[in-house]
Amino acid sequence: MINKKFGRRVVREKCLQVLYAYEMNKDSLTALTEGILNDIESVPDKEFGRVLINKTVAHFDEIDANIMKRVNNWEMDRIALIDKLLLRLGLAELLYFEDIPPKVSINEVIEIAKEYSTANSGKFINGILDAILNDLKKNGSLNKVGRGLIEDTLPKKSDKK
Repeated sequence: MINKKFGRRVVREKCLQVLYAYEMNKDSLTALTEGILNDIESVPDKEFGRVLINKTVAHFDEIDANIMKRVNNWEMDRIALIDKLLLRLGLAELLYFEDIPPKVSINEVIEIAKEYSTANSGKFINGILDAILNDLKKNGSLNKVGRGLIEDTLPKKSDKK
């Protein structure tokens, strides 16, 4: 039996493909996006992919600045391209998609890394995105709303008396 991937995971993988092709060729982002997302049947999923790609590319500088704060002695050009693109996608979701829980964004790019990158990429990406998420929470710039997004504001069972 073949495992069916969640629709959004497939879309995220296609977004990775678009960003990879764009990074390599600097072809028309719109043409790459339309071509690679063409076989996605769900209109909401296709739109999610378009928005994710556009927000990631539009905010490269801000996203990369956040990543650079966390890679310590590493330089951006030393990070494997797939890992860098996955970090950008994950961070774009953390910053610009208020309805997607942070843990979902992080877990999704980790799972994609397991399939498309090196054995240690998942741990590396998790460490960077988790550290950035903690920074965003501390400085109050994490803008999330909706079900499952208020985990830190609810009292834990051990807090109740």
